[in-house]
Amino acid sequence: MASSELQPTADAALRSDNLRMVGKLLVVAVLMFAFGYALVPIYRSICKALGVNVLSLSEQALAGNAAATGRNTQVDLSRTITVEFDANARGVWDFKPAQRSVDVHPGELTTVVYEFRNIQNRTMAAQAIPSYAPMQASAHFTKLECFCFNEYTLKPGESRQWPVVFVIDPKLPKDVRTITLSYTFFEVGGKIPPAPHAAVAAKEGRS
Repeated sequence: MASSELQPTADAALRSDNLRMVGKLLVVAVLMFAFGYALVPIYRSICKALGVNVLSLSEQALAGNAAATGRNTQVDLSRTITVEFDANARGVWDFKPAQRSVDVHPGELTTVVYEFRNIQNRTMAAQAIPSYAPMQASAHFTKLECFCFNEYTLKPGESRQWPVVFVIDPKLPKDVRTITLSYTFFEVGGKIPPAPHAAVAAKEGRS
């Protein structure tokens, strides 16, 4: 009889332990989500305090190297890569690509356009951070011109169209057939830099 009376007590204790463990895991998950969401503003704050924009410097260095050699890149007509474009806004912006995807050959110079509109009733400065999927494509995706190189300021209701000029390295692994270029556009402080000029959209290297 004593053994049967102890069994419900043991089960109740086990359930209580399980509930506490689930609660702890939920707290950890929420904290991890909050940290990931706050990572970009924290990064920007550190760069602003140090007077350095690491992202822009690295992107511009890649663009400079590609500008010197990109026009002589051999176009691989035997392959076609689908490049998809995505836009995310952290703030009150109307931000989107003019086209959702484009098919290109590796080594082919390509120009696409992103559209911006400040739908708030105040002037806002912002910058975009690019990301790629799959991650391995980032080493083979070179932007010769991109609005993500600088911060820009838009007046209330102001609209802009900015180009992204890119080339995909023919050394891209053969199993990669689709690349997603995604931008996150968020508000920052800063002066008004000159807007980028549209690059030549002619595709070179075709025989």
